[in-house]
Amino acid sequence: MDLNTIDAVVRPRHRAELGALGPGDAWLAGGTWLFSEPQPHLTRLFDLSLTGWEPLRADEAGLSIAATCTVATLDAFEAPPSWRAAPLIGQCCRSFLASFKIWNMATVGGNLCMSLPAGPMISLCVALEGICTIWTPDGGERRLPVVDFVQGPLQPALRPGELLRSIELPREALGRRTAFRRASLTRLGRSGVLLIGTLPADGGLVLTVTASTRRPVRLAFADMPGATELSARLAEAIPDALYYDDVHGRPDWRRHLTFDFAEEIRQELAEARA
Repeated sequence: MDLNTIDAVVRPRHRAELGALGPGDAWLAGGTWLFSEPQPHLTRLFDLSLTGWEPLRADEAGLSIAATCTVATLDAFEAPPSWRAAPLIGQCCRSFLASFKIWNMATVGGNLCMSLPAGPMISLCVALEGICTIWTPDGGERRLPVVDFVQGPLQPALRPGELLRSIELPREALGRRTAFRRASLTRLGRSGVLLIGTLPADGGLVLTVTASTRRPVRLAFADMPGATELSARLAEAIPDALYYDDVHGRPDWRRHLTFDFAEEIRQELAEARA
């Protein structure tokens, strides 16, 4: 879709050229949402495609993902053999169920900044304990866990003028065994429920609930819980009002599958731990 209210497009190459966002300004990365519907309030775009940020960098600390990294680039990444959680990358990328055109344009950072419940990059980054690096307008930066960055539908924790620069996935989380469950109302539908469980090296269980809830919910257990304990923690952490309600699933359906998938993940990872 053409955005016929845009008067200027700025193409910065360095941070010093980014400038400050004002009324009518927006960051442009992949643009898959930006160009999908009218944006009559916008008059200027800051195109990030020429910044030259390295899409992916793997080192001893883990994996750094530039906000401008595309889904296709992330899916094609070949992880070190020791990263047992690596299959989760492909599982989450394929949860987009999008065309190759979207895969080659949509960005990881854009998916996080949209902060929609079904965002699979949110699921991936929360489950692997990702940390956002956010550039501030004064030239500084701040860091925030992804689980806190996504506050609700279309509600990222970005202050005026801030820019999501990258997401770091720590090596310890990438080395964990994982379990993945996802459901949608139709075979090629948007995620209605998406749960991921991981086994930390020091024991216990970490369960991440996304898609069924308005924001990500992360539950950490010091020891492997039993079925009753897990169910009680879920009920306590996710009140009925937190379950999402839209055409892709009713709250009661999302809640039912959340509890079912959580127990399946618990059993699968308990057997793996044993």
